[in-house]
Amino acid sequence: MQRTLRLGRGATFAYFVLNGFLMGMWIVHIPVVEQRTGITHATLGWLLLLLGSGAFVGMRLAGPLADRIGPRKAVPLGAALCSAALVLPALATDAWTLGGALLVLGLGNGVLDVSMNTHAVQVERGYGRPVMSAFHAVFSVGGVLAALVGALTLSADWSAATTLGATAVTGLVIAALAIPGLLPHEPPTQATAAAEARRGKTPSRIWILAVLAFMLMLCEGVANDWSVLHLKTVLDAPAATAAFAYGAFSTAMTVGRLLTDRLAGRFGATAILRHGSALGAVGLTLAALAPTIPLALVGWTVAGAGLSGCIPQLFSAAGHFDPTASGVNVSRVAGLGYLGMLAGPAVIGPLTHLIPLNLTLLLPTAFCAIAAVAAARILKPSPSAELTTLVGATR
Repeated sequence: MQRTLRLGRGATFAYFVLNGFLMGMWIVHIPVVEQRTGITHATLGWLLLLLGSGAFVGMRLAGPLADRIGPRKAVPLGAALCSAALVLPALATDAWTLGGALLVLGLGNGVLDVSMNTHAVQVERGYGRPVMSAFHAVFSVGGVLAALVGALTLSADWSAATTLGATAVTGLVIAALAIPGLLPHEPPTQATAAAEARRGKTPSRIWILAVLAFMLMLCEGVANDWSVLHLKTVLDAPAATAAFAYGAFSTAMTVGRLLTDRLAGRFGATAILRHGSALGAVGLTLAALAPTIPLALVGWTVAGAGLSGCIPQLFSAAGHFDPTASGVNVSRVAGLGYLGMLAGPAVIGPLTHLIPLNLTLLLPTAFCAIAAVAAARILKPSPSAELTTLVGATR
């Protein structure tokens, strides 16, 4: 049994790294694809909404699919779709074809995201201790790997079609090779019939988890898209120095997620969400009000460290709430969270017409504070060896 769990955990790591790598390779090639299709920055911004829309639809579809056929089948399906779709943007010739390509790519990303998180919940249930955050950490590692590979291929003058095509084939191979390690679909229990009857109505606790995910992922989206611009426009940092804002935030996120599982096992999910959200609020406030560049970088680092372990706790809690509906519940929390990731940068832009950019960062600060206060009401206050107590076993 332990060998089966180790293989399942290894396979889950592989799919998380693959997902981060695939999406990272797309991000690296955005300027090349934009130039190839001859579109403007404004048009690209609108087309990226199709990527997000496709991902949201994919997430909503993947939840019931994973519950019905099991993550063992749903995860490779999502990985194959996401891998194959990666080459499509490189083949696009205008805005219309690029829009269609991004819609399909987003769909594949959404299916892979929810199905692999659902499998991660199954692995975590088998281990009986927190392991979710490490999976999210290696997703970031996949993105870093994509940046390195993309830099090499671009410097070698490889075309986007060649690079993304080769990446797609590699992704398909990895998706196939990792299948044997995936855990078998958990057999239905006696509670399955009752659970099916409940699925028409989403439990209020799941919606609360989803709202918290929306707020906290909005904070992540703001940091990803506005941290560099904050240093450049508010503190007059040189472009190269301003880039360190995002680097500091993302590095702290990755390191924090590598440490979170151990901390969650010792102190409990409530402590991670409460103190992590509070630390995120402190970091964002420090970044917003910092009078100097070094202090602002410290703020972004603290914010990344604080937020790093929060979302994995929410995904884990949603998945463990009802083992017969893990996929559906994860898809609801992940889907609303993803909308928050998209909404954050979009909300900050219009606000900058009314108040200075640094003061707009107080909005995500408030969301972090709300999450910190709500943590004790959503997750149990004391650590437990039984993961079902992450959200309260009695419903």
